[in-house]
Amino acid sequence: MSHFNQPLGGNDMPRFGGPATMMRLPTQATAEGLDAAFIGVPVDIATSNRPGARLGPRQIRDESRMLRPYNMATRAAPFDSLQVADIGDVPINTFHLPKTVDIISAFYDEVLSHDCIPLSLGGDHVITLPILRAIAKKHGPVGLIHIDAHADVNEHMFGEAIAHGTPFRRAQEEGLLAKGRVVQIGLRGTGYSPDDFDWCRQQGFRVVTAEECWYRSLEPLMAEVREQMGDVPVYITFDIDGLDPAFAPGTGTVEMGGLTSTQGLEVVRGAAGLNIVGGDLVEVSPPYDTSGNTALMGATLLYEMLCVLRGVERRD
Repeated sequence: MSHFNQPLGGNDMPRFGGPATMMRLPTQATAEGLDAAFIGVPVDIATSNRPGARLGPRQIRDESRMLRPYNMATRAAPFDSLQVADIGDVPINTFHLPKTVDIISAFYDEVLSHDCIPLSLGGDHVITLPILRAIAKKHGPVGLIHIDAHADVNEHMFGEAIAHGTPFRRAQEEGLLAKGRVVQIGLRGTGYSPDDFDWCRQQGFRVVTAEECWYRSLEPLMAEVREQMGDVPVYITFDIDGLDPAFAPGTGTVEMGGLTSTQGLEVVRGAAGLNIVGGDLVEVSPPYDTSGNTALMGATLLYEMLCVLRGVERRD
């Protein structure tokens, strides 16, 4: 019998029953003894359009009940390899964004003190900034694989430096990102000026617009990304609106012409072999997709992030 935590199986408890944790995994209060942890960050007070991402962690967990432990495509067996649990939600202050940002950083400082890799369920995209602050304290500046419809590099939003459209400008200014080791995939839509994406290029980020991804596999792109990242610590942040709304309508700032669900899988699976030190899946807003399919996309992509962590065995 394995000494690693296992998701509750569908032959032991019907899929619609059991604990409402990520993949129906055991839960514990801290990250002590874990190699990786799923963490909810139920924040949407930094959103600029449709709210609801505060409900994302709960529905992602609910829809994750369909996920089984073994990855049939990649042969990854994460629960034969790593100790994983769901450690619940960050106790944010939903009435005060600056305090919430500090609460998130402190929570992840504690998680990282146990040498645990955090995989986070958002929540809006503001959560990535405080997580990166904690990650950089432990690992130094990190490479970033950022999948999104938007660059999220606004100088300010309504005069505020912290919002869901500003995290990567702040991260760059604060020295949290490794030079020449940032790639943004899926950017698209309308803007205010060319600077919306050109600022990223001026920082040395690689910008891969959605149009560059149309009608093609992203496996060749990810081979280039692996070469770009080398062996530096890498963080993956996946905004669900990086996918086309045909696949993921339940989000706050939808843009047509996005990645397909299979391209999303190619991006995450293409990170295998990198030194992944954390990841998040953000901006799932359940009220805008009552089918639950957007949350299922999110749950699946988080599972795929778990599968590409170092130390995960692949069965022959």
